[in-house]
Amino acid sequence: EDVGGVNNASTYDDFTNYYEVVPANHLERLLWVESQRLGSLVVDEATFKSERDVVKEELRQRVLASPYGRLFALYLPQASYTTHPYKRPGIGSIEELDAATIDDVRAFHAAYYRPDNAALIVVGNFDQKALDAWVDKYMGPLKAPAEPLRRVTAVEPPRAGPGVFTGYGPNVPLPAVAITWLGPKAADPDASALKVLDAILSSGKSARLYDALVYDQQISAQVLSSADLPEQPGMFAVGSIMASGHTIDEGEKALLAQVKRLRDAPPTAAELSEAKNELVAGKLRERETIDGRAFALGYALRTEGDAAQANKELAELQAVTAADVQRVAAKYLPDDRRMTIRYLAESDRPQGEAATAVTAPVVASVKYTGPITELAPEGQRVAPPPLAEPVSPVLPKPAEKTLANGLRVIVAQSTTLPLVTADLTVKTGAWADPDGLAGVAGMTAGMLTEGTKTRTSPEIAQQTEALGATLASGGGQESSSVTLNVMPGNLDAAMAIMADVAKNPAFAAEELERQRAQALDGLSVAYQEPGQLASFAAGPTIFAGTAFGHVAGGTPASVARFAVGDLVKLHAAYYRPDNAVLVLTGKITPAQGFALAEKTFGDWKTPASPTPAAPTITPSAKPRAIAIDLPGTGQAAVSVLKPGIARDDPAYYPGIVANTVLGGGYSARLNQEIRIKRGLSYGASSSLTPRQTTGLFRAAAQTKNESAPQVLDLILAEMKGLTTTPPSAEELKARKSVLIGGFGRELETTEGLADILGNLALYGVPLSEMNAYTGKVEAVTGGQVQDFAATRLDPAGVSVIVAGDAKGFTEGLKARRPDLEVIPAADLDLDSPTLRKAAKAP
Repeated sequence: EDVGGVNNASTYDDFTNYYEVVPANHLERLLWVESQRLGSLVVDEATFKSERDVVKEELRQRVLASPYGRLFALYLPQASYTTHPYKRPGIGSIEELDAATIDDVRAFHAAYYRPDNAALIVVGNFDQKALDAWVDKYMGPLKAPAEPLRRVTAVEPPRAGPGVFTGYGPNVPLPAVAITWLGPKAADPDASALKVLDAILSSGKSARLYDALVYDQQISAQVLSSADLPEQPGMFAVGSIMASGHTIDEGEKALLAQVKRLRDAPPTAAELSEAKNELVAGKLRERETIDGRAFALGYALRTEGDAAQANKELAELQAVTAADVQRVAAKYLPDDRRMTIRYLAESDRPQGEAATAVTAPVVASVKYTGPITELAPEGQRVAPPPLAEPVSPVLPKPAEKTLANGLRVIVAQSTTLPLVTADLTVKTGAWADPDGLAGVAGMTAGMLTEGTKTRTSPEIAQQTEALGATLASGGGQESSSVTLNVMPGNLDAAMAIMADVAKNPAFAAEELERQRAQALDGLSVAYQEPGQLASFAAGPTIFAGTAFGHVAGGTPASVARFAVGDLVKLHAAYYRPDNAVLVLTGKITPAQGFALAEKTFGDWKTPASPTPAAPTITPSAKPRAIAIDLPGTGQAAVSVLKPGIARDDPAYYPGIVANTVLGGGYSARLNQEIRIKRGLSYGASSSLTPRQTTGLFRAAAQTKNESAPQVLDLILAEMKGLTTTPPSAEELKARKSVLIGGFGRELETTEGLADILGNLALYGVPLSEMNAYTGKVEAVTGGQVQDFAATRLDPAGVSVIVAGDAKGFTEGLKARRPDLEVIPAADLDLDSPTLRKAAKAP
């Protein structure tokens, strides 16, 4: 990270992967690091305990604090397998983590971190001969232990009949149901047909589950299917989070009906073609980045035993026939071999019913008897190999022109992969929401793809997805957008659809009702997640009384008030070519892009009246301390907030560097203090979001409820520390590298490049700023960082929002902020300046 790269690790059912993306001249040093990781484990008791606490916070954040975390992370595998270790959630439980010891870690490393159980994948800019020599030098001396590798020998038995499992969770706003069947392994010849079947069921809005359960019957808020086919036989699943007022029984019946359709008759030729196009295009998108290509090779090697399978997969998907899909549906998804998992709120558990006991399979422990490796003293450690000469990246060169109707068009040719992104940005967002209609700009943007004057919502989805394209629309605080990603051969047809949805939305009343119901269900889920609640409350807290002082996505009360006329009026006022920018990136030349823009958007008319101007945002609200009480939730979300900066602020570059020192990345100060040193959170960070006038600064972390006051103290201390002491030269260089490296990785994808160019255009910044970015970041001094922190990030006068189970932190927060307001989640009103529902008259 400190050289502009990124690194992380993840654990799957069959393997653990470590991945790094670094500048090309760091390759030799990276191989040396990996050889050290594989060849020895240096860990002491303090580090072990801290990292164990981090994993517990990850479990709380991803599983215990999420309304549906228990369903997907715990109950689904536990109920679906009886014998195989796939039954066990990879992250374990709080109790299992507490029981783990440092010797367990050492024993696991000794048993499995060995060269004959590892694979090295290198993708990018390197010399093959040099790489071979470095691999021999650093990996060659590693010796495989004499003991044979321990392998899983358990075999999941076939199911004797159908089964039912019922699980419960706190703060579950909508019931859910999942149905699973045992499936084949990744290398099975039937795997490709099951992947196509999966796409037919749930890939896109024209897929069968969405079309039937969400769009037509309107009984589901969300639907899913999954072909989970790992190294050993896995499972296939379908599922539904029910819409408000609908039951699990309805969901189960509807899901089984769609599976039965595939058993009884093959899919249509159009469905088969669409599914294949979507799968192929999805694989191309995954491989836009070098780490995406590396993962594809490693995943194929680990699950199928052949890295080359990553390249064979596309041909195998294309070879699947309609008869194959029907055959595997009948073979793997019979009614009498299903497991139904029902998921309800804890309050729905019948009185007196005990929690369902689910036991994990017992796996023999590995006793560690080897030597303990310790870190050598300073001055005695092996020096890393020297760096090679830097490799200068080549940045895309954008070209631009303005059509006669005022539409600004920007084109940047950027890849050899057959992908193009087209992004239409309208320079109007949630600031245009009328009073009492929070979220209407977002709903207007979202409704663009729900029907035009010549295409229905299902037709837009079917036509787009048949091209292997993705088409999405949505809105934010300052802009709204329509984004298309497609293979070049289908670009003309897809752009015609994109232009139609932007220029000619129908805003049909029945479609608004569908979208309203889905939005309300989505809010009911989001209101049970502490991180989401804290985020929603930020705008009303900092920007009360301004155009940013409401929730951009709306509230249950405001969404219920939307009328078709509200959407029509907003679209007529703001969706116009002289208030928009069209960006095309990828495998497209400027000449092709300009011609296509003229063809699809040249007839877009500019109204005679001027575009309503965006308001100037001047926050004047008093700082507040707010606790949102969400009883039973597994974590607290801590947010510290201040007004931020405008994009054209002269201190923009010192500001983004200061923010990166404080909370941008794994090695930033907040994460060092909160996660690495103390294990109090899975991750702590800060963000400085610039806007046209006043942006937002936010520092945040999620932690167990009882630790919220301590985490708040640490955030404020680090903010204060940056105001008094500038970063050292070494720290400053490292944090600049984080910014520059992240910028480079964003440029790597067509969508990332389109986003960068679109944002420059939105804020009136010259496109040449893209090439100047690195130099301007490098020019920031430590003194400028300290000055910015002292004037903009001083913790005096911050607002604080903590959302979680308040009984765990109220007393501690009150000691620090006597002005603390405790608001029960049931009484929260994000449309009100007080954030409280009005008291009912007696």
